[in-house]
Amino acid sequence: MAASHKVYLGLGSNLGDRQNNLIQALQQLKSRVSVEKVSSFYETEPVGFLDQPLFLNAVALVSTDLAPEEVFSLAKNIERRMGRQSTFRNAPRPIDIDILFYDDLILETPDLQIPHPRLHERAFVLVPLAEIAPDLLHPVLKQTVSEMLQKIGDKGIRKIPRTLLVSLGKDLQESPPSVHVSLSRVGITNMQRIIRLSTDGSANLFYTTFELFVDLNPLQMGAHMSRFSDALEEVVDEITAKEAANVESLAESIAREVVERQGAVRSEVRLYAKYPMEKITPVSAKRTQELYSLISIAVYNGKTIKRIIGAEAEGMTACPCAQDMVRDYSRDRLKEEGFSEEQAEKILKAIPIASHNQRGRGTLLIGSKETIRAEELVEIVESSMSSETYNLLKRQDELFVVNKAHRNPMFVEDVVREMLMNVVETYPNLPDESFVWAKQVNFEGIHKHDVFAERFGTLGEIRLEVLKGQYVSKHTTMEEWLSLPF
Repeated sequence: MAASHKVYLGLGSNLGDRQNNLIQALQQLKSRVSVEKVSSFYETEPVGFLDQPLFLNAVALVSTDLAPEEVFSLAKNIERRMGRQSTFRNAPRPIDIDILFYDDLILETPDLQIPHPRLHERAFVLVPLAEIAPDLLHPVLKQTVSEMLQKIGDKGIRKIPRTLLVSLGKDLQESPPSVHVSLSRVGITNMQRIIRLSTDGSANLFYTTFELFVDLNPLQMGAHMSRFSDALEEVVDEITAKEAANVESLAESIAREVVERQGAVRSEVRLYAKYPMEKITPVSAKRTQELYSLISIAVYNGKTIKRIIGAEAEGMTACPCAQDMVRDYSRDRLKEEGFSEEQAEKILKAIPIASHNQRGRGTLLIGSKETIRAEELVEIVESSMSSETYNLLKRQDELFVVNKAHRNPMFVEDVVREMLMNVVETYPNLPDESFVWAKQVNFEGIHKHDVFAERFGTLGEIRLEVLKGQYVSKHTTMEEWLSLPF
């Protein structure tokens, strides 16, 4: 495999739609090289021939396996395709692409000199270059980009926002709608990203799906959908750079950013991440990687945050009803074969009783100011079913899992109740005002339908029933809990 080289390119334009020209050039570069970083755009005075329009300049870092001469040829081909013509030196042009550095190479040929021979004299190159590579060392001058810029200064260089050339007029999203009514949630769903977060002290890649919402008041026609994406990208870059980054801090940071960018009174962010955990098979002790879903929900009202952390895991259940019928049938058959009632009962207690099985998916969410580890929620969900399941199973492991499940038959309702009991026992110090939501879906093995059960409410409501035997008819919903005073 060819080595990858780091190349810094200077781009400039002063004819036509200058921003569009720079962006087009970057897009065409991507066909042959990988664009790693791009500086802001800077408006600058022309050099050499002064009677021409102002330039727009930028610097890009690219990685490539192309040789220097091939990068130079690529740049010239792009310039030609975009309409640059050979006239005189420093003439106006729609695009100009120069090689500034190629690794730490020093090269001088009749057509190409690297590093660029005049870059240390040009603020319009050094300012954008210092933005993305301030400590880059000039291999000939032995000075960093920052040091070279400090010598000549940045006079006449002005950063400008990336935007369209034309004025877009008024912002329609800020206009009053034709129907005066507020909307509960407006935003984007199914936004997918691969992000790097820390778990147990090590960084992992997560396949993550985001949902971002704001409340919309009756005087605002719509939300700025592009601002959701901007908020997500900026926060992801910032958060994932931190060693302690996790799904909770990511959701909270995005919620805060969304409120600021949208000018909203309330935001809601939902994050669903695929999370790998190493498991050990029960008998063969083989290591296997299992994927779980981590869920993080954050709501921000401009002052305080409410958060929910959750996990989703799969396991299996054995049907108690079918097992009970098989037990009765087996008892009758044993008695028909001459075994006494006592002997038949002893046999049935000694062996696992057949039943039909379901693969189940359990979800557990807890909303609290306290720190909850998602890994603990995974363990609660798995342990609440008849048995956990594994991606890798040897024969002795299969026997263990099947035997365990049939020794512990459970209805879908039993799994939810077991989850709630485990939450109460695992978190005795969690405040009563915390929120709990437990759900189980079993994918039936002998029916054409699936079965479902759930329970939601404050931890205080659930404790009254689990610990004190009281019946609580009012179950606080997630939406109610999230909308309660912070």
